[in-house]
Amino acid sequence: MRPLVRPSRLAPGARVAVVAPSGPVPEERLQAGLDVLRGWDLDPVVAPHVLDRHEEFGYLAGRDADRAADLQSAWCDPSVDAVLCARGGYGAQRMVDLLDWEAMRAAGPKVFVGFSDITVLHEAFATRLGLSSLHGPMAAGVDFIKNARAQEHLRATLFEPESVRTITSTGSALVPGRARGVTLGGCLCLLAAEAGTPHARTSARGGLLCLEDVGEETYRLDRYLTQLLRAGFLDGVRGVLLGSWQECEPYERVRALLLDRLGGLGVPVAQEFGFGHGEGALTIPFGASAQLDAEAGTLTLDEPALR
Repeated sequence: MRPLVRPSRLAPGARVAVVAPSGPVPEERLQAGLDVLRGWDLDPVVAPHVLDRHEEFGYLAGRDADRAADLQSAWCDPSVDAVLCARGGYGAQRMVDLLDWEAMRAAGPKVFVGFSDITVLHEAFATRLGLSSLHGPMAAGVDFIKNARAQEHLRATLFEPESVRTITSTGSALVPGRARGVTLGGCLCLLAAEAGTPHARTSARGGLLCLEDVGEETYRLDRYLTQLLRAGFLDGVRGVLLGSWQECEPYERVRALLLDRLGGLGVPVAQEFGFGHGEGALTIPFGASAQLDAEAGTLTLDEPALR
């Protein structure tokens, strides 16, 4: 696995587009997020359908074609320097194949930020565009609006990426050791759901796999991990970083499962690494060459996340 193309960092005055590829967006949270972005001296623009709600399936932010059109238009607009997702939820799988990936490739690299359901798009940006992306807080997310650590780590990554070249967690090693590889991953259930779909990776070989999830019972986490194991997705992985397991069962129970399913891989596994759905989530660049030290709880990037 090779590192992917890095977009350019942002500068004051940069225009950033906010899109909603998945679930519906609360307007008051969107406005609060836009205020944060303006406080960073950015120029946020809201895509036309961000506040839509699907007429039949209320868990979607409008029609699939409209959500895809918003993302594609923002990406292909030469005045836009970054595309930030408003929130996750569900829906990215329904629209990802409606995007004109050739047109998006021709538009060139730019910053893309999101997590949770946006895992589907992180994978697509990697496999279809060869482009790195940022697994980080979203513009209408509660963590982004209210948590200083989440805000500051994303802001530093966007504007001063060399200042966060080493990402330090407060967790510990589930399996000790060091490993070098290229970062990838996201929400565990979405990675399992992507298996076998068009353009999906067949394995994380050579990678440092980042995993987290929210609101899942332990047997479901077991199912997702077992599916990835049986599909060969974890063959050749170099190391694993485990983020938050918010609203799952007590962590000791989840931890036992993670050790059971991942401990036999023979690679370092770092737990409680501080990214995902937990409070104060760190921003992790995907597609970056890095070294994991599970005992120290550090991920050290070979180069800053953005150029």
